[in-house]
Amino acid sequence: MKIAVIIPCYKVTRHIEAVLAGIPQSIHHILVVDDCCPEGSGDVAAKTTDPRVEVIRHAVNKGVGGAVVTGYRRALELGADICVKMDGDGQMDPAELPRLIEPLESGRVDYTKGNRFRHLPELKAMPPVRLIGNSGLSFLVKAASGQWGVMDPSNGYTAIHRRALEELDLGRLAERYFFESDMLIQLGMAGLPVEDVPMPARYGDEVSSLSVAKVLRDFPPLLLRGFLKRLLFRYFISDFTIASLYLLIGMPLLVFGMVEGTAQWIASVASGVPRTAGTVMLAAMPTILGFQLLLQAIAHDVQSAPKPRSASR
Repeated sequence: MKIAVIIPCYKVTRHIEAVLAGIPQSIHHILVVDDCCPEGSGDVAAKTTDPRVEVIRHAVNKGVGGAVVTGYRRALELGADICVKMDGDGQMDPAELPRLIEPLESGRVDYTKGNRFRHLPELKAMPPVRLIGNSGLSFLVKAASGQWGVMDPSNGYTAIHRRALEELDLGRLAERYFFESDMLIQLGMAGLPVEDVPMPARYGDEVSSLSVAKVLRDFPPLLLRGFLKRLLFRYFISDFTIASLYLLIGMPLLVFGMVEGTAQWIASVASGVPRTAGTVMLAAMPTILGFQLLLQAIAHDVQSAPKPRSASR
């Protein structure tokens, strides 16, 4: 298979030469996307004598997602079968490339990504705030994407097969730091399987430009939108399953029960008159039944997550 490595570059002049030097000779194309880097990362990469390196320059900064999509499109033009996304800051070990692409070569899945949460000793090197944040973010991305078998969604060391790229609408992918999470959501909507590849965390003197405040501010509404979009598409447009009925019945019951219960509690406090048992049950029963139906819908969603294929495709 023809393999292309895509390296989005922005303020990585200190690391890009070492990253390029470490890429195995088995890789056919190395596409360096200079995302309007003020330090001229693309100029540094262009000085290499490696004939596999091609530098693509953005006149305007598009973010990591926009840079990777540019690389994907160029890789498809070059006839690449597998596209690997590797950052230019040296965090991603090129020695892990064969393990990352093996599930794609075997045909088990269409997308692989690194998972830093499987190596406990190396996790000590991960900053505590980043470790806790990634754990919480992982659950939210699982729910939004339906890819319940993956962890570490912010890990940008990924590989994707050509067939998946041709099925996805690359122009609709998030252009900035939500790119990795949005990719998982889009893959979940398309029913394409994803596999985690355990690999240790590797941190040096690089500086991340993604702040915790930015994640807390920007990611929740994007994840909620992706979650609702996936539910609508997977359970009411492309298919209609028992989970669809659970959602249709459970959500109205839960909302009614909670609203009615809250209204009755406020009225009881204001008047000082306790509500009757019948009034309490009028709120409690829909709440309990609606909650149970939604739990069943979640269980069905977990069981319906895209599964790896058993045979080569």
